[in-house]
Amino acid sequence: MQASDLERVSEWMRTHVPGFLGPVQATKFDVGQSNPTYRLEAPSGSYVLRRKPPGILLKSAHAVDREYRVQRALAHSDVPVPNMLALCQDDTILGTDFYIMEHVVGRNIVDPSMPDTSPEGRRAVMAEMNRVLAAIHSVDVDAVGLSNFGPPGHYFERQLGRWSKQYRASETENLSEMEQLITWLADNMPADDGQRTLVHGDYRIDNMLFSQEGAACLAVLDWELSTLGHPYADLAGVIMQWQLPPGGEGRGLAGLDRASLGLPSDTAFVADYCKRRNKSNIDNFGFYLAFSFFRMAAILQGVKKRALDGNAANPEQGLRLGAFVPHFAKLGLKAKHWNG
Repeated sequence: MQASDLERVSEWMRTHVPGFLGPVQATKFDVGQSNPTYRLEAPSGSYVLRRKPPGILLKSAHAVDREYRVQRALAHSDVPVPNMLALCQDDTILGTDFYIMEHVVGRNIVDPSMPDTSPEGRRAVMAEMNRVLAAIHSVDVDAVGLSNFGPPGHYFERQLGRWSKQYRASETENLSEMEQLITWLADNMPADDGQRTLVHGDYRIDNMLFSQEGAACLAVLDWELSTLGHPYADLAGVIMQWQLPPGGEGRGLAGLDRASLGLPSDTAFVADYCKRRNKSNIDNFGFYLAFSFFRMAAILQGVKKRALDGNAANPEQGLRLGAFVPHFAKLGLKAKHWNG
């Protein structure tokens, strides 16, 4: 951000953030491709600013106002979130919506294999990840004021339509695997089973902050894709991530000896989740997993398009991530045969 931006932000925070004392200095976090995020240092403490990116945006994308609303609603729930301080929808400040939240100091685990952690430590973190996921899906949305946070109706039909449109809007080339996957999902849509909960939309270990010592989750971050929908979308998203290669790019668990590392198998994680929510085994989980790969491919296509248009938070990384779209589509076609 420019010095003039910081001056306007500081003046705005002086009015809207209790106890704030300026001026502020900003450091951009180098993670994330969606909404640019900054750590703000001021005499009154450390804050985090999260804003929409500049430029022409896809309709309904980068909804920082929804992020703010859902995290504020969860403030006193069993779901750990940062304290929301203020939302700005005055374009004269930064030109886009943004919000200010507390800066949570915690351990961000990027690699789910946790190479520097003991097997016991890995087991504890994964158990906490499972617990928090079940807690999100157990929130009483009426009690916290989120009963209208998502439209009614068949969640997966709605999501397939939404992400197909998003994909078409950012499409840069014809990919036969994506066409096959979209067709298969439409032809194999399961019946609506009536489950309707809060869903995070991008639930991954790297969107969580843990205590520096131990496995307690301090905050779940990046709620941009949250809505009311089907809980199995979040659960399948976790399993999807684990099908990817380990390391910095894939951030998955494919090919690892999970038992020796203290990491749960896919089926064990799903079973523990079902136990926490008093659910029986999940039928047709392959559909939910295939859908997760499709949606992630559509998201990455949007990242690629923004990079090509010059609107990405990190254009070089955006192009690198966009190159994985065909791979995710292929994995989606493979996932339909998942049997645990």
